Amino acid sequence: MTQETIRPVGSRKRANWIRLRTMILLRWVAIIGQLTAITFAQTVYDLQLKWGLAYFAIGVSVIGNLIASFVFPENKRLSERENLAMVMFDLLQLGFLLFLTGGLNNPFALLLLGPVTISATALSLRSTVVLCGTAILLVTLLAEIHFPLVRENGQTLRMPEIFVFGNWIALVIAVIFTSAYSRRVTSEIHSMADALAATQMALAREQKLTDLGGVVAAAAHELGTPLATIKLTSAELLDELSDHPELAEDAALIGQQADRCRDILRDMGRAGKDDLHLRHAPLMAVLTEAAEPHLERSKQVLFDQTPAEGAPPEQPSIIRKPEIIHGLRNLVQNAVDFARHNVQISASWTEDYITVRIVDDGPGFSSQVLGRIGDPYVRHRRLNRLKRRPGYEGMGLGLFIAKTLLERSGAQLRFANGRAEAATDGIGTPGRGAIVEVVWPREKISPKAAEAHSPIGQNRRILA
Repeated sequence: MTQETIRPVGSRKRANWIRLRTMILLRWVAIIGQLTAITFAQTVYDLQLKWGLAYFAIGVSVIGNLIASFVFPENKRLSERENLAMVMFDLLQLGFLLFLTGGLNNPFALLLLGPVTISATALSLRSTVVLCGTAILLVTLLAEIHFPLVRENGQTLRMPEIFVFGNWIALVIAVIFTSAYSRRVTSEIHSMADALAATQMALAREQKLTDLGGVVAAAAHELGTPLATIKLTSAELLDELSDHPELAEDAALIGQQADRCRDILRDMGRAGKDDLHLRHAPLMAVLTEAAEPHLERSKQVLFDQTPAEGAPPEQPSIIRKPEIIHGLRNLVQNAVDFARHNVQISASWTEDYITVRIVDDGPGFSSQVLGRIGDPYVRHRRLNRLKRRPGYEGMGLGLFIAKTLLERSGAQLRFANGRAEAATDGIGTPGRGAIVEVVWPREKISPKAAEAHSPIGQNRRILA
């Protein structure tokens, strides 16, 4: 699974996650509130309303809830259309009650924002637009068409026209703003949740590959002695069967197949053997391992190591974590994808920090999204580099995974362009492309010398 194959979960699919029980519970709360408000208005303020029609509207909601409760299981997941139908019914039912109770003169007209907010947070954009349009239409009709609020003594409770107009403007703006605000925040939360889930899957995949490599390496180690014995025995048989060409040919074939098994196990177990027996590795070895899948992609990848002034000349040994290797590999992949000819991977270190820089000679990051690099689902059509990567459907997820995994290991990342670097601190040359700098506090990934060279203990038998 690569970051290109991961897709965010659409709002239409999320709408199918809502349980019928949740909608029924919310409707019961609304019904209780409506009954309380009508009863309070009748007993305290002596309002003369269309009680029959009002109780009829509430009764329809009650009947609908009872039918939904008894006919369908509580854990039923509603489809997009079913959710839209339920929220639309609640909106129309509330609008009918307001029509019976003064329209926009009724302070409870503010409750029209409830169904709109639910739609913006749970339903698709199309459903939200339909709900918002219906709500605005209802507000407009209620401003002009409604039964007045009349008390028992004949007094009509009515706001001045300017206040009614103000309420209409306020409700229309609130419908648009609340739905847009809720949808934007919810989309941001969902995108981050999707990206974090993708990050966990990528890390789990890297960990599984590491564990699998370790098993293969252990198998290669355990099978080494039997294969050597077979090789030696076949060589002795080959010498003794020189007078029997047919049998000698079989003995030679046994030796060749033993060599083939040895080569296969060595190739399969190379990466896993490192992970099993070298819990720590030199910095440049880890960088080379991370970049290895992209070294033969028609772009030249150059490595460089430079200790800072006053730092020890020998390169540090760092912990070989799957998240470090996978994160660096994603950064190298991004650089190779957009580089014209060369990618430079530089490592430097001091007594306190270890720094890795990945620089390509491509067009660099777009200035519009430079501050958003590392956020999930940043569309690459907004980047100037889209033409350099035709057919790529990148959503910024690869960089987000890299950033999340590396920050999890204690690193801090910085994204910049070569021109900006040359203008600010003199590092880099004008015209160079994107620059990604990864900085770790040394104590986070570089173990003490005694720990790095400590024995790993006796090999353990792998049980089936």
